[in-house]
Amino acid sequence: MEVVDTTQINSFLPEQRADFVSPSESAFVLTSSQLSDLITRAVEKAIQPLQDRISSMEDRTASLEEENAAMRLKLASLESTQEQDISRLALDIAYDRQRISRLERVEPQPLQKDRGEILRALLAANGGKMLAKDARQKMHLSKELFSMLLSSMGEYIEVKPLHSDRRKSVLYIKD
Repeated sequence: MEVVDTTQINSFLPEQRADFVSPSESAFVLTSSQLSDLITRAVEKAIQPLQDRISSMEDRTASLEEENAAMRLKLASLESTQEQDISRLALDIAYDRQRISRLERVEPQPLQKDRGEILRALLAANGGKMLAKDARQKMHLSKELFSMLLSSMGEYIEVKPLHSDRRKSVLYIKD
């Protein structure tokens, strides 16, 4: 037999297009359930990173909510402690004021009728002597009124200069 050149044989065939693919090379048949499974797996594979990210964000949100709740409890505790401290300090101040007022109770009784009696009671409460300036201030009198009171109380009260500072006067109850 003679060997026939393939180019001579191919010349009798109709021309084939370059983009034409024979059905035996690329065609395959899928059932609808197989196609559905294939699409489902492809979609699941595509959305898995997004689901993982959403899951991590949900976990982070949950931890932030827990942290927020813990911070709120801590804030409530601090506010309660602050309120307790404020009330304790207010109570301490009130007690201190009471102690100070008990220590400084040199003011005469309100039933004493005139200023002379008030001044004598004030001097008696301070051990029988007191600076004139302090007595005037405690009695809330002006310098002129206090001077007039001292001049009228000459038989009950003695006025002497302070030995360390002669500009100041000391009031004494006369015996």
